[in-house]
Amino acid sequence: MPEFFKVVRIEEAQALLRSSFPSPRIEEVELGEALGRVLATDVVSRENIPSFPRSTVDGYAVRAQDTFGSSESMPGFLTYKGEILMGAEPDIAVETGECAWIPTGGMLPPGADAAVMVEYTERLGDDTVLINRPVGPGENVVRVGEDVRQGEVVCRGGHWLRPQDLGVLASLGIVRVSVFCREGVGIISSGDEILPIEEVPGPGQVRDVNSYSLKGAVLEAGGRPQLYGIIPDDAGRLREVLGKALHDNRLVLLSGGSSVGYRDLSLEILMSLPGAELLFHGIAARPGKPTMAVRVDDRLVVGLPGHPVACYMMFLLLCRPLLGAPDPVKVRAVMKSAVASQAGRDDYLRVSLRDESEGLVAAPVYGKSGLIKIMARADGYVHIPYEKQGIKAGEPVVVTLF
Repeated sequence: MPEFFKVVRIEEAQALLRSSFPSPRIEEVELGEALGRVLATDVVSRENIPSFPRSTVDGYAVRAQDTFGSSESMPGFLTYKGEILMGAEPDIAVETGECAWIPTGGMLPPGADAAVMVEYTERLGDDTVLINRPVGPGENVVRVGEDVRQGEVVCRGGHWLRPQDLGVLASLGIVRVSVFCREGVGIISSGDEILPIEEVPGPGQVRDVNSYSLKGAVLEAGGRPQLYGIIPDDAGRLREVLGKALHDNRLVLLSGGSSVGYRDLSLEILMSLPGAELLFHGIAARPGKPTMAVRVDDRLVVGLPGHPVACYMMFLLLCRPLLGAPDPVKVRAVMKSAVASQAGRDDYLRVSLRDESEGLVAAPVYGKSGLIKIMARADGYVHIPYEKQGIKAGEPVVVTLF
């Protein structure tokens, strides 16, 4: 049986990693290069958008009260005052009983407080416009600051920038934004049984799954993954590669070799490095008990389980937050069937989601932590807390989406 030297609860492990890992560094990037980056600070608008009242339709700028009671059978008659030009400040004002032609996006002239769509009007000669439908104050008009108000927080720090966010920031004249740097993350697979994915496994051998799932997870979290290959259970070679990975990156992920045994050398090698401090070795959680973390000066090595499901889950719970990634999306659902759980550990149950008549239903995706397809079939996971003994069928749950 493996021996675990320093077993902690998941919350303690997360706190130890947060306190041991430097906060993500910040850099400024051009707005056009900011897609998919995580904002480091709030973005506050310095101006109103729009900065002037503008029409949302092609039609006529009017005083709303002049249209009250208008209909097709009894249209209102307004005097045509002139035309509002696109991209120019109006040089006319609308008084009682008057109107002015305005294009979509045009600036409302002084005196006007609404716009009538051209479909509900009729031009009579050069000076008269018939109004066949009334409008209320503000109808078909975007008011000053209705889109974005001066002083409004338009994007919060920690937000993942999407294409639509770039559009909002561009409308505010923001040229550069402060984002978290893409943290370099070294990824090492260890073990004599691990093979490159292009090779055919023999008896007792498996392809290198974790390097690729971790690389994708690091990219998705906003980091810069660097693969250091597959390292056999050779102390000299593992020490050499760990040293290089720690030189290149502030965070190194080592999958496999975190259960102490005669073939597992990683902990022994890490603790022999100058400045090494064991943060924890073993987590009271399933999957993921054989997880460890060692601080080496200002660098961090997280030893993840070799089993793919446990490896990926522990990355999500422990490592992803260190990269400045936004919190994952959570949804509410009800559990389809009863699930047993052992008190004294945190369980992370993979589930699939279905939209049924009663709402979202979470169905457990069962399988051992070494079964690769579990993660591909799951939409997210449900946390069963340390002190809880299972979940009843029909019980409301919170699902954290992958």
